[in-house]
Amino acid sequence: MAPGEPTPDVVQLDALAARGPYRGQLREPVIDVSGRLQAELALVPSLFAHRALGALRRAAAPPPERRARALAEAGRRFAEDELAGLTPQEYTHRVCRVSGLPVTAVRSAVGALAHAAAYASHTVEYGRPRGVTARWADLRPDSVGAVWTRRGRTLVVNAPGNHPAVHANWLGALALGYRVAVRPSRREPFTPHRLVTALLASGFHEDEVMLLPTSHGVADELVREADLAIVYGGDDTVRRHRGDPRVLTQGPGRSKVLLGRDGVRAALDTVVDSVAHDGGTACVNATAVLVESDPEPVARAIAERLAELPPLLPQDERAVLPVYPVAVARALEKTFQGHARSARTILGQEGLVAELGDGSAALRPSVVLVDRPDSPLLGVELPYPCVWVAPWSASDGTAPLRDTLVLTAVGCSDGLLEQLADEPTIATLHTGHHPTRSQSPDVPHDGYLTDFLMRAKGVRRG
Repeated sequence: MAPGEPTPDVVQLDALAARGPYRGQLREPVIDVSGRLQAELALVPSLFAHRALGALRRAAAPPPERRARALAEAGRRFAEDELAGLTPQEYTHRVCRVSGLPVTAVRSAVGALAHAAAYASHTVEYGRPRGVTARWADLRPDSVGAVWTRRGRTLVVNAPGNHPAVHANWLGALALGYRVAVRPSRREPFTPHRLVTALLASGFHEDEVMLLPTSHGVADELVREADLAIVYGGDDTVRRHRGDPRVLTQGPGRSKVLLGRDGVRAALDTVVDSVAHDGGTACVNATAVLVESDPEPVARAIAERLAELPPLLPQDERAVLPVYPVAVARALEKTFQGHARSARTILGQEGLVAELGDGSAALRPSVVLVDRPDSPLLGVELPYPCVWVAPWSASDGTAPLRDTLVLTAVGCSDGLLEQLADEPTIATLHTGHHPTRSQSPDVPHDGYLTDFLMRAKGVRRG
């Protein structure tokens, strides 16, 4: 083996663009939670990225029938086939090791992505307004009304790496005829690379869907140049793009559970599931619980359940907690301690980091009791099972529950539920024993994606 060559165990993840796979001189190492090199990701320079986006713009929208057929086939291939040299089992293991997610969570995400692809052409129809015709060809002669049309031709997705299942979102854009470029996260590029590979093997052309790994600066250029973009990130990212109608931001979820007086006793399973499912890393995991009674017994009951979760290597079938490099885990622990200093820590006061002996560490859960429903701590979201528990009363109204991706309300009055349904900053409302993380294709995640991608164009056929 020549000096400088990667070991056979290191996967080469090429960019996938209009002229096929691209592997230039600039490559980004993809490191797992123990510090071991798992892959090299080929980064494309600015000129290459802009030319690729130009090819997307020049391409015509694939016919609807081909889109539906290719998406369904890609879902099957993604779950079952060897792609880019990785079997489904090898892919699952690599994602588990670089993301630190429990292997069972990654395996579940594979099934979710395969299902999302198979039914993408069907599920996008949930977002089409009544009275709006799906296609021009479906309009009768001499008709008056509206037809569903795309707001643009090209979509850039600046993807995250916290969970594989987030990639189900942009599949709907392909189903609608958008030409899509995905800029993968350097933390976990295996999933978008595998997904784009499956799409290209199933009937999509190289100028219809691309994988364009880039630096942050080039990613910003692509967002500015594309017709539309979906950008994932924190509060700074959301603020940077606020007011730009071309950019859909996907920021912190700050999902919550509200326990009314009639819901406290029976809701513990729902709360724990909302907080800890898939390691507590998703935007739909609950980070705050508000209680219409004494919150301390609730906090202690949650802590008792979460304390049972074992710290294990992510590839262990029993793993339920997220794993990070030790230095990252220590930094997250320090961040938590800084926030929790002004409150009462019920679980986590003895430390969060559980070193696993290979340079990685699991993050144990934390439960913190705060003294008021308007505490800024309720807006703190950390990537592990961390929950802030606070009192709430009817006199507090809906204000403490605003800016929430998913709210699960248990044991609440019909009048309050109506107020919560009317609150504009609550994106999704679950009532009863539905955890915040529960999802369904006919329940929009943060509104329907079609609200952003499509519009009703008025027509009058003569």
